[in-house]
Amino acid sequence: MKRVEHEFAPVYDKNSKILILGSIPSVKSREVGFYYAHPKNRFWKVLSIVFQEEIIDKKDFCLRHHIALWDTCASCVIEGSSDASIKNVVPNDLNVIFSSASILKIYTTGKKAYEIYQKYLYPIYKREAICLPSTSPANAQKSLEDLVLAYQVLKD
Repeated sequence: MKRVEHEFAPVYDKNSKILILGSIPSVKSREVGFYYAHPKNRFWKVLSIVFQEEIIDKKDFCLRHHIALWDTCASCVIEGSSDASIKNVVPNDLNVIFSSASILKIYTTGKKAYEIYQKYLYPIYKREAICLPSTSPANAQKSLEDLVLAYQVLKD
């Protein structure tokens, strides 16, 4: 268990309409410095299928589709990449995004991100979030087809 700081910026611009929040970047994402970087995480594959396009530049893809990406935790104590081990959360200040983008919908990628949002962020911002299934390789119970079906809401 060690304290981890979120060390890279959120992805968003003034045209962002959808905010997708994870918990805290995985070990691999922290190494790479970008979201959902573990090769077995299905996040980018799911979005590629949902939007029916190959994703070359992930940041550009998000901005073109008015998607903002960030995480619920600014820092926390965690063992490796295990969401189940997260403790001592310091939440991110979502006003960074809310002050410049007109976010219409908020989604979390998994139950832990949703729990953190509900506990620390909903009481501040009073904005509902919808929990999408985790795309992590740890969530083996969800097939790729299940994930694609759930993530179709991003196109609505």
